[in-house]
Amino acid sequence: MDREPANWKIEYMKDLREVIKSNPVIAIVNVSGIPAPQIQNMRGVLRGKISLIVAKNNLIDLALREMESEMAGLSKLSELIDGQCALVGSADNPFKLFKVMEGTKTPSPAKGGEIAPMDIEVKAGETSFKPGPIVGDLQQAGIPAAIESGKVVIKKDKLLVKEGDVIPLKTAQMLTKLEIFPLIVGMDLKGVYENGIIFKPEVLAIDEKKFMGDLYSAINGSMGVAIHIGYTTPMTIRPLISKAFRESMGVAMFAGITNKTTIDKLVGLSTRKMMALAAKVPDALDDELKAALAGAP
Repeated sequence: MDREPANWKIEYMKDLREVIKSNPVIAIVNVSGIPAPQIQNMRGVLRGKISLIVAKNNLIDLALREMESEMAGLSKLSELIDGQCALVGSADNPFKLFKVMEGTKTPSPAKGGEIAPMDIEVKAGETSFKPGPIVGDLQQAGIPAAIESGKVVIKKDKLLVKEGDVIPLKTAQMLTKLEIFPLIVGMDLKGVYENGIIFKPEVLAIDEKKFMGDLYSAINGSMGVAIHIGYTTPMTIRPLISKAFRESMGVAMFAGITNKTTIDKLVGLSTRKMMALAAKVPDALDDELKAALAGAP
């Protein structure tokens, strides 16, 4: 009896369990459409960052369910298994892992027959093609091409394939010649498990610049509120003391309270008031005041 298939499955199950046991963060990624050489290349680039095993979906599902007793909620990842999948283990938190997976995605040329992941369009302008049969080929693909001033140009912007539609063969060929690569090939993260919680891609896809901007805005706003209500913390104590000093100085100046801190400011204030008054009655001034007034700013 040939036991090779059984042994093969046993080894895969062993590897899958080991990845789950040795990593706090477990993910399911879809690798459909990625050629095997490219997967190997990605595996090499990601070595040291993640552990990745491409296996049959039923084996991944079985491994997740078997490890449920040690990692509560892990089996919920099985609901995300669809298409050709791989199991990923990582020490990074789910947000970092999502970023790593997104980094594997690169533009790829269409071959024809694929579903457009987004609207595919060409822009008006010159091309690198020399005048010749290429103009007819472009036109057959639905691209408004013509020869102008000895150059092949696209006369206007044109939507070729709408998101969700099939990419025709001729359109795919012309897009490749125009170096327009409408497909995105890479590991598509479907969900991540950590501490009993399943994180979906829509939760993990954070705009870092916007997030940091919102965070700084919240910090500044909360600081302003804390200073306004006099809420003391290690972060607010210095600004509060400065605010109290400025306000007490204002009260002291208004009330004419003299001390070593206010005396110079009070004398300066009195001098400015005197000079302002003197400027209104120049005929009543003696020579000394007139000279002082003349030299005043």
